[in-house]
Amino acid sequence: MTKKETTQSKPKKEKKVHIRMGSLERREALAGLTFMIPWFIGAAVFLAYPLITSFWYALNNIRITPMGKTFRFLGYGNFTQILLSDQQFLPDLVDYIISTLISVPVIVVFALLIAMMLNQKIKLKGFFRLIFFLPVIIVSGPILGMLNGQNAGSISALDTQAITQAISSVLPAIVAKPIGDVFSNMVTILWYSGVQILIFLSALQKINSSMYEAARIDGASDWECFWKITLPTIKPMIVLNLVYTTVFISNNDQNAIIVLIKAAMFSGTSEKGYGYAAAMAWLYSLVVLLLVGLFAGVMLIRKDPYEQEVKKAKRDMKKEKRQLKRMRRRQARNAKKYAKLETKTVA
Repeated sequence: MTKKETTQSKPKKEKKVHIRMGSLERREALAGLTFMIPWFIGAAVFLAYPLITSFWYALNNIRITPMGKTFRFLGYGNFTQILLSDQQFLPDLVDYIISTLISVPVIVVFALLIAMMLNQKIKLKGFFRLIFFLPVIIVSGPILGMLNGQNAGSISALDTQAITQAISSVLPAIVAKPIGDVFSNMVTILWYSGVQILIFLSALQKINSSMYEAARIDGASDWECFWKITLPTIKPMIVLNLVYTTVFISNNDQNAIIVLIKAAMFSGTSEKGYGYAAAMAWLYSLVVLLLVGLFAGVMLIRKDPYEQEVKKAKRDMKKEKRQLKRMRRRQARNAKKYAKLETKTVA
């Protein structure tokens, strides 16, 4: 066997191609980084610096004197005082957690139902969209406080009394009170659904109508189309609305925790002040982050079966590629062995 035949029997190694960025791609990447610089500066000035400053405040007892602010380092003293001595913060925090766990799904489900109805072919569609979004523009800040002061944002006590009594007879008072508050303030809660309706509308309008047509040809009902097509498609928007609604309710001026933090900030007592309020805000922020993670985790843990099938197919393809590589390596080794044996026999 000649040398040419032995060289031809060996498999050729695949050359790795290194793709370099062209001048246009480099300019586009540089332009993108340039546009991101203002965001980094804004995040550092308006986010990172206030967070670091507030955490430093939370570790100190701050007094305002004619000479300026005086700091007395306490370590975790403010946090322990809030958790062990404050008789109002923890009950209000528990009420906030329970009411948020109830009101956020109510707002998101209500926004989804209204968005699906507004997405239908109806007359005066733009007018109805305007009606549901107007409270976001009008009912905010002082106007919301005035309406709540006149009981315009709550259902009358006669309508909710039976509900609250039924809840109190079944559940303990610590749980029944925030649930009753949610029912009594249902009008105000539904006022918060304008932005969520717009987000759901934009997501519903981007769903390809051919998917529904193909499903109906296969005999799927509207209910099956909703569970198999609509919900999986708008799932990212549901997570977005859950997170947005939680943050919006948590930062609302009508929130009892926000009112309590403001009262502690401008308190004239020696125990409270800016440091005490900062510690309250940090504890409150941790609870809000946990609630956001809870809502997002509930939606993201349950994976779409179609996505699971796609991932399974990708894993199978990777497995086949690995097997092909092993087979090629074995063929290359066997070819080398046969080439050595043939050279020995010829010699």
